[in-house]
Amino acid sequence: MNEKRYPLRTGPPEKPAFWNNDKRYYDLKSFFRNRFGRTVHKLPVDGGFTCPNRDGTVARGGCIYCDGRGSKLRQAGPLPSVAEQIRAGKTFYRNRGGAEKFIAYFQTFTNTHAPVDRLAALYGEALREEDVVGLSVGTRPDCVPDPVLDLLEGIAGNRHVWIEYGLQSMHDRTLRLLNRGHDLAAYLDAVKRTAGRNILVCTHIIVGLPGETREDVLETARLLAALPIQGIKIHLLLALRGTALGDLYEQGKILLPSMEEYVGTVCDILEVLPPEMTIQRLTADGYRDIYLAPDWGRNKMQVLNAIDREMERRLSFQGTRFEAPTGVL
Repeated sequence: MNEKRYPLRTGPPEKPAFWNNDKRYYDLKSFFRNRFGRTVHKLPVDGGFTCPNRDGTVARGGCIYCDGRGSKLRQAGPLPSVAEQIRAGKTFYRNRGGAEKFIAYFQTFTNTHAPVDRLAALYGEALREEDVVGLSVGTRPDCVPDPVLDLLEGIAGNRHVWIEYGLQSMHDRTLRLLNRGHDLAAYLDAVKRTAGRNILVCTHIIVGLPGETREDVLETARLLAALPIQGIKIHLLLALRGTALGDLYEQGKILLPSMEEYVGTVCDILEVLPPEMTIQRLTADGYRDIYLAPDWGRNKMQVLNAIDREMERRLSFQGTRFEAPTGVL
């Protein structure tokens, strides 16, 4: 990636009062406290799904960065029920962080890749658990037919609902390299069909993708800033042993960003996003047993602290370089 350092500002921009936090961006914890007036935590749930990019529906082999094992629960043996997973998670996060309410986060693989009646049963099982106030459903933009969106829209009538679309990059050349199995048009179509349904949309992107410059990443960020989406997750590209990307890294065929490059790019992204967009993630986690690189990415707090310091150095906040959209969809 090309390094570019913006100069220090001569005066601090105004921080949005509605954030109600001490950060330079609108984090998910603050969003939940604003929405619910209390601490809310997302509980990861493995619903036993696979991925259309692995089972032959779209392709086989999956994305080049995915190791295909799924959650740690799945690796440990028979998968507990959704209700059992939520009860265990509630105990853990209440003891760890004082969470009072919970969002059931269907996280592993493609969580709309099943008949609608099965989705309704699994989502309903989660919502029947005490103190679960809503859902967050991770999926692909090419795996949300209208009946699935109709189901989620119905749930959103009296519950808090997010759908999380994995995009990674707006550039079709990159999506082909990643073996994503969909293009930008599929993502834009999914966002257009989701808009107006009372379903909040979070989009995942990756920083450090092979062949992408910092400007390429910012093009993706500016596109998202112009769309009717309410959240973003920014991931660091990780090389994991046993993946196609890991093989390329071990063969010396790709380079991963330095921490300085990554932090600078993330701060650039934050600056071009609208101030009301919820920042749900700023880096990535990887399984320790297959983790290859970048070495600095193992320390998540180090990365988050470096992002905070760089935003402070710039005297900047999320949204300081945001430009009002002219319409994309």
